[in-house]
Amino acid sequence: MAQPPDINETFVREVDENLRRDQIEDFFKQNGVWVVVGLVLFLAAAGGMIWYQQHREQRAQAQVEELAQVYKDIGVGNTAKVPQQLEDLSHSGSKGVRATALFTRAAFAIQQNDVKSAIATYKQISEDSSFPQAYRDAATIRQTGLEFDQLKPQQVIARLEPLAKPDSPWFGSAGEMTALALLKDGKKQQAGQLFAALAKNKDVPDSIRNRAIQISGSLGADASAALGPQAQ
Repeated sequence: MAQPPDINETFVREVDENLRRDQIEDFFKQNGVWVVVGLVLFLAAAGGMIWYQQHREQRAQAQVEELAQVYKDIGVGNTAKVPQQLEDLSHSGSKGVRATALFTRAAFAIQQNDVKSAIATYKQISEDSSFPQAYRDAATIRQTGLEFDQLKPQQVIARLEPLAKPDSPWFGSAGEMTALALLKDGKKQQAGQLFAALAKNKDVPDSIRNRAIQISGSLGADASAALGPQAQ
């Protein structure tokens, strides 16, 4: 019987490569237009994204410069255009610019004796989940400080509860307002304990600690040793 010819590895590899090449050629013959369209769309999208990012960066830089000019205008009393400028900047695509514009708008409102507007602006910041939590917490503190006298003690206590803790960076301001609210609510023992905790916390500003020492002492929660020998 005749024997089949030997099929060596080189021949098999050549056949396999030719088959793959034919498959690729067939694929491009059938789908070449769509491949080209897809490639063009990808390049257009990539180019558009790069342009958009550069445009945002340039826009944000221009807005930062505009904010700096607003501060200068406020400093010299040239404030006629400030409200509209801050309103425009408060809609910036940059969170940093937007937050700074809103905080500045609130501070400017206070300067103009428009406390109601300042409270509304701080409330807007505190309720905006797109801002970093630190911005929202700062706004909550300032909002509460402005409307403290108009709020019921329980409202102050509930609002500041997450911030009036010893491990919170806002413990000084939030703790003091909470303690005062407890005092207004007739809870002298709890208020005294919180004032004592404020006095003993070295991260709390000295101005708040000194007040806390005095008030806690009057409430029977003596913390006069909290600041060391100088406080005696």
